Amino acid sequence: MRQLIGRVLVLSGLALLALTSSLTAAEQPHIVLMLADDLGWGDVGYHGSRISTPNIDRLAARGVQFNQLYVQPVCSPTRASLMSGRYPMRYGLQCGVVRPWADYGLPLDERTLPQALNDVGYETAVCGKWHLGHSRPEYLPTSRGFDHQYGHYNGAIDYFKLERDGGHDWHRDDKRLDEEGYSTNLIADEASRLIKEHDQSRPLFLYVPFNAPHTPLQAPQKYIDQYKHYKQRDRQVYAAMVTCMDDAVGQIVDALETAKFPADNTLIFFCSDNGGIPKLGSNRELRSGKGRLYEGGVRVPAVMVWENRLPAGGEVNAALHIVDLYPTFLKLAGASLEQKKPLDGRDAWPAIAEGAESPHDFILHNSTPFHGALRSGPWKIVHNGDVTANTTKEPDQQVWELFNIEQDPSEKKNVADKHPRVFERLKQQLTELAAKAHEPNIPPNRAPGDFQVPAVWGEFN
Repeated sequence: MRQLIGRVLVLSGLALLALTSSLTAAEQPHIVLMLADDLGWGDVGYHGSRISTPNIDRLAARGVQFNQLYVQPVCSPTRASLMSGRYPMRYGLQCGVVRPWADYGLPLDERTLPQALNDVGYETAVCGKWHLGHSRPEYLPTSRGFDHQYGHYNGAIDYFKLERDGGHDWHRDDKRLDEEGYSTNLIADEASRLIKEHDQSRPLFLYVPFNAPHTPLQAPQKYIDQYKHYKQRDRQVYAAMVTCMDDAVGQIVDALETAKFPADNTLIFFCSDNGGIPKLGSNRELRSGKGRLYEGGVRVPAVMVWENRLPAGGEVNAALHIVDLYPTFLKLAGASLEQKKPLDGRDAWPAIAEGAESPHDFILHNSTPFHGALRSGPWKIVHNGDVTANTTKEPDQQVWELFNIEQDPSEKKNVADKHPRVFERLKQQLTELAAKAHEPNIPPNRAPGDFQVPAVWGEFN
């Protein structure tokens, strides 16, 4: 009887989250969100990879696997979507990543996930790759809602030297930090330390965005040695980076258990920020990869664990987007969704926990002056799908395609001619969204001639 009453109270509490933000700290879940960088759909063991990922696989067995979780095709836009609950085309981050020489970041008038969680009592921390602006103090994590920061601001840092283009890029609480080690291991150590030292009377939001397995290809030798049977050196190192990151995931999960975080009040989420690079990783049957709007670029492995709330070994089949984590987490935490800027994200908890259908009429994969794609029900329209995310000029030829993703997840058959009404409807919808898009920030792919690499990234006079 007590178990039955408990379940009723839990369900009632979840239903009331939309109406109240008065949850006590004991009722608010701890949230640990881990994000891989460039990990492909086929690079995890539970999707059949030959790369060893036992810790991620254990999470998949303990919780639910997302079969259709979408992200943006490259790093910064996905992180911006996660932090804001809004598509990057709303605020100009739809074209490529925040380059080292970029003078912008996630706009300062965007409410962020850690800010909203701070408002309802969460301690918030980020350990890893930021990549949402570093040209002014206002763009740095501790100015965007994080109580604690650790890691780097740029993408593609040297894993051992902890620098980008010769400039030092390693920080704690947004101040220079001089350490030695391999970045993946350092990130895991810091995340584990924060977990063990956390006062559990206060809910914790811990965001761990790894830079692995993003290039440059660098890994500790002991991990490379595990893949000597691979013929290509690049594949050896890439696989080593994935397995090292998997060990880091395991270390963080073990830290939660050692620190006795209650499993029935701790939500763990893991996914990749975009699809893998085909010549290094695997997107399995999905077409193309990182930087492009086909499924291999925007559909990623993802798992969520929450004991007694989510079934072990379950699956989430609804089409969702990373913008959905923002409202979903806020509602579970008892935070308000009222804000000045409208959300693109939707509360996905019914789809995650109860098998409900997708809350979206459509999911926007991206919209730029050069390409775009959206998914509506089983249909996906793609405009210039082979144009990369960091393109800075109009392609010579305009290519439109329509796919039935439910029947053809590999996007092999363009069915635009067979379904002209669907095609025209979605083309018009994508065109209208493009007309409403914020003017994009389009940094040059190479540093301007007058740009000087700072001695320390994010250090200001």
